[in-house]
Amino acid sequence: MSTTTTPAGLTTGHIGLNVTDLYRSADFYAKVFGLDVVSRDDEQGWVFLGAGGRLVLTLWRQSEGAFRADAPGLHHLSFQVADVAAVRAAESVLKELGAVFAHDGVVPHGEGAASGGIFFADPDGIRLEIYAPTGVEGVAAPSGEAPTCGFF
Repeated sequence: MSTTTTPAGLTTGHIGLNVTDLYRSADFYAKVFGLDVVSRDDEQGWVFLGAGGRLVLTLWRQSEGAFRADAPGLHHLSFQVADVAAVRAAESVLKELGAVFAHDGVVPHGEGAASGGIFFADPDGIRLEIYAPTGVEGVAAPSGEAPTCGFF
């Protein structure tokens, strides 16, 4: 996973998500993204996950129900990996976990795009993407000219 740096030096920090089942979500994110538990507080209901000494994801048990795509807020989270092989490896793990996919297999971000990935939901229905910047040239896009990352 990489961070995005702007000319002003702004970088992305960690991501914080509300989840309904802390243990289920921590297990899911650790397995899919190869993250380690940095710290946790079962009484207060949170888990911090990281990689390489860097905090990446915080999970908070502060919600009920499922993610609502029709409500203001998060559309989806996207994670970049080095190559399509890494995308396919994550896809294998997700299939073992029974994840729900928006599309079948690795798909490009749009017709003729070199970048692409997989689009799926976490146990609470939060929409996620794992993609590579190249490697899907020549694969038909599921929505033609519409951006695949839009979960159309």
